[in-house]
Amino acid sequence: MSTAHVSKTIKGLERRAGTALFERTSRRVELTPVGSALREELGPAFDRIQRSLRNAKRAGLEIRGTLRIGYFGSAAGRYLLGVAERFEARYPECTVRITEMQLSDGAARLRSGEVDAMVCCFPMLEPDMTIGPPLYEEAKMLAVPVGHPFATRSSVTLEDLAEVTMIANPPALPMEFDEFHHPRFTPSGRPIPHGPAAATFQEILALVGAGRGTYLTTEQAPLYYLRPDVAFVPVTDAPPLRFGLGWLNSALTPRVRAFVETAVAHED
Repeated sequence: MSTAHVSKTIKGLERRAGTALFERTSRRVELTPVGSALREELGPAFDRIQRSLRNAKRAGLEIRGTLRIGYFGSAAGRYLLGVAERFEARYPECTVRITEMQLSDGAARLRSGEVDAMVCCFPMLEPDMTIGPPLYEEAKMLAVPVGHPFATRSSVTLEDLAEVTMIANPPALPMEFDEFHHPRFTPSGRPIPHGPAAATFQEILALVGAGRGTYLTTEQAPLYYLRPDVAFVPVTDAPPLRFGLGWLNSALTPRVRAFVETAVAHED
């Protein structure tokens, strides 16, 4: 910093303070009593700022290597690509590897260490996992065979599900999630018949297209999984699917924390 710039900065500070902060002669520069008091009061705050900057720099140096994030479904994959792009711009020493998972995987690949975090659908109450705040949500739709009477309707309700057979999720999914999004009873208490189970979403759609049942999915499904034998109908009173990032309680690394913060900051 040049001498002229130092002098300009000092004059600016003195204007803000409304009094002289330095006594200046041709030979020396000293703090005035007011300047000394100001320095003493600002010292602790300045030290905290410096310490925070050092901590941030240290944390940034830890965020390097490869971060592995798992997801289900093409919509979640596209969402993660956007987060990963922002994350890698912020932490150029760290590369994000996005891994597609299947419904039948549940959280097994997270627990085995194959991925560091994964996109989860609420509710997820696994005791060994932490689920971050919701990042986005999607409205519900019912996938039905194109020849089904519901296929020509503009919408259906949860009560209508008593008239269809529901394709079952794989048992690897948590019970509370399955009951919340694929209930066995309508709001009035009528049973919802459940049919065969499938391990992947493509298998589920194949069963739907073959007339073996229906399936509650989301508004993104027609965009990424359009098929000639399957129709998608909005479910007006179903709770939306809400998504967030989940990780093992014992594996919240600086990389995972920074990725979650990057995702949350974008939503804010």
